Amino acid sequence: MKPKNTICLWFNKDAEEAAQFYAAIFPDSKVTAVHRAPGDFPTGKAGDVLTVEFTVLGIPCLGLNGGPMFKHSEAFSFQIATDNQEETDRYWNAIVGNGGQESDCGWCKDRWGLSFQITPRTLTDALAAGGAEAKRAFAAMMTMKKIDVATIDAARRG
Repeated sequence: MKPKNTICLWFNKDAEEAAQFYAAIFPDSKVTAVHRAPGDFPTGKAGDVLTVEFTVLGIPCLGLNGGPMFKHSEAFSFQIATDNQEETDRYWNAIVGNGGQESDCGWCKDRWGLSFQITPRTLTDALAAGGAEAKRAFAAMMTMKKIDVATIDAARRG
């Protein structure tokens, strides 16, 4: 059954490759359908991959090969909650190490320009706690690219 709401992600022409990449690195992720164009379109020909249905951590997505006119930006990102440093490292290294780019405060981009926030739960828990604990954890996070769980935990404790 088709979900009522699906995230549509615009790609130049690599939607299937991107969907396969996400399915390989994130659990509860898979490519569910590949649809080919029934006729020529402005940036492709009949038979080219037009859309790809997939999930990222259970979230339904549609990759659209719409051409180069629209680019991904940080205005949309996947926030991936992690339980420990090993999981944080695994996702970060998969994205950044395969043509992606690291940024600050747990943000990175994949090789297609799609943004991810790789966010350990200890950080979000600290921020939700408020007060001095949140302030210390926030200050520690502001110095990082990939989040270091041990440093955040130490900041939480004071």
